[in-house]
Amino acid sequence: MQGKNECIQELFYSSCVDSDASPSLYILSSDLYGDGMKDPRIQRLAQTIVRYSLNLKEGEKVLFEVTDTPSELGIALLREARSVGAIPIIDVKESRVTREVVRGTSEEHASLIREIELSRMQKMNAFCAIRGSENSNEQSDVPNEAMRSYQTALSDVLDYRVEKTKWVVLRWPTPSMAQAAGMSTESFEDFYFNVCLLDYAKMARAMEPLHARMVKADKVTIRGPGTDLSFSIKGIGARMCKGTRNLPDGEVFSCPVKDSVNGTISYDAPSLYEGTRFENIRLEFKEGKIINATSSDTEKLNKILDTDEGARYIGEFALGFNPYILDPMGDILFDEKIAGSLHFTPGRAYKGVGNDNESAVHWDMVLIQRPEWGGGEVWFDDELIRRDGLFVPQDLHGLNPENLIG
Repeated sequence: MQGKNECIQELFYSSCVDSDASPSLYILSSDLYGDGMKDPRIQRLAQTIVRYSLNLKEGEKVLFEVTDTPSELGIALLREARSVGAIPIIDVKESRVTREVVRGTSEEHASLIREIELSRMQKMNAFCAIRGSENSNEQSDVPNEAMRSYQTALSDVLDYRVEKTKWVVLRWPTPSMAQAAGMSTESFEDFYFNVCLLDYAKMARAMEPLHARMVKADKVTIRGPGTDLSFSIKGIGARMCKGTRNLPDGEVFSCPVKDSVNGTISYDAPSLYEGTRFENIRLEFKEGKIINATSSDTEKLNKILDTDEGARYIGEFALGFNPYILDPMGDILFDEKIAGSLHFTPGRAYKGVGNDNESAVHWDMVLIQRPEWGGGEVWFDDELIRRDGLFVPQDLHGLNPENLIG
């Protein structure tokens, strides 16, 4: 779950859109059809965020943090929040400016921002971050030391937001996201609204049997090409991600007992982290710790895993099943929900459903197990839960794609 990245990066990496981009790139922001008509799906999205994801009530204070999004979205959010009696605050950001803020940070500067941001967050009942991503590599030249310093200083803000507020995090569609997904801009817009405006209440009901099984399970075994991994989730618990934390959504997550992970996992989905694209990540575990890690950039991978002691332990295990998301696009908020996928996450664990692992890193790495990606199996104790991306037990069939669409 991101927020879930819902993740440390969301504290300062709220967007990656080039603010100098031509207005024509933001097709959804004004004349979608060439006849002066505004896209009505913006209003529907605002309604979903305010009335379902955040479930705002009269008198509640909400912070909307929007980065490189059209003004119509911000206006729709403000109006929708006011319509239910909430008190909205909006923070409009630009990714290129945020990049410069982080590039030139110092300990004193980061501490001051932490003080300001934490004070503001402590006054909120709810939080929503929405960002575009015209350039997903916007922060690739930010020095690692500056990035770590900024992340660490603001970790208290993330903790408060995750633990003390109602929150939801989502992207905004841009041509670069469409390009990453291998789609036309218009097709990607349709895809975006399909995944964000899915019937999440229906999905939530279908998740309940998986949640119950995960809560009761002890040993988890994952098998597939280059993967033979086992660990325990006994006593950890589980959480359903049903559109109230991320949009899009569609996963149930738990966390391994910290020292229980043994074996090897080979991730088949590319992973974008701190502006660098990693492919063919392979991790080997012994008694919970990553003892060997290789990828298309093995040196940088290991530098990240050496950020702190907790970065080489796992903070999350999740099964993804959003029926509209089929292939990776280099954006973890989408990729971790891919139908027939799982993610196994080095770094920070979530409080409440975690193993108390602490780290500045929370890196959701994705393995897709549908047949066209090589297949694979997930077992809970002695029961086959999912084969080749499809749930096997009868009470889990509601999470298979044909039962979630329509």
